[in-house]
Amino acid sequence: MLKGIIKVLSKAPTFVVKPALKGVVHSILNKYANIKIHNPENLNKINAPVIFICNHLSNADGLVLNKILKKYNPYFVAGVKLNETSMSKLGLEIVNIIPIKANSADVEALKKCIEAIKEEKNILIFPEGTRSRTGAMIEGKKGIVLIARKANVPIVPIAMWGTEKLMPINDNNMGEEVFQHADVNISIGEPFTLPKFNKEVSKEEFSQNCLDIIMNSIASQLPDEYKGVHK
Repeated sequence: MLKGIIKVLSKAPTFVVKPALKGVVHSILNKYANIKIHNPENLNKINAPVIFICNHLSNADGLVLNKILKKYNPYFVAGVKLNETSMSKLGLEIVNIIPIKANSADVEALKKCIEAIKEEKNILIFPEGTRSRTGAMIEGKKGIVLIARKANVPIVPIAMWGTEKLMPINDNNMGEEVFQHADVNISIGEPFTLPKFNKEVSKEEFSQNCLDIIMNSIASQLPDEYKGVHK
């Protein structure tokens, strides 16, 4: 049934697709996801603009976070490969995105992130750059450090677990990924800012230190089995 709805909506005009798809996604998440939010009071400490960061487990992550962060209307930094399937295309219709080329230094995308923040928009980045195939965190990409330093705004760390069961990864055919019933946990961390450059260390070491701070701010909120390389 879901595929049939998606097929129909994929051929409809944008002004029809967006509100209709929002309703579909809302119903899907209500049906399949038992969402629990930890430390929601930290959201009250946010003054826009901010950079939200989160670990990445599933193609459902953006849909869940968009629902939770609706008030903050975040712009998701998303890989262009997500446009490859009908379902992911339609998913991107209901969220704001800043497209980037996967596994490349997309300078134009970095500029767009900074421009969005200057316009007092909130952005959301998955620092790992791809979904974890095991559920455990993997190494972060240093692009987040460049964006965070240039933007010079608070960073809000979010830790999420359970979405890998809500929509399991299908590496053979991403278009065949389906929703399943799952408990989804989301933990909101306290906003923080990166330290100023310390001339006593090299730029490379400072950049790595900043990346460690960023990744640990997420990992520290996760159950041990999800912390991966950041235990």
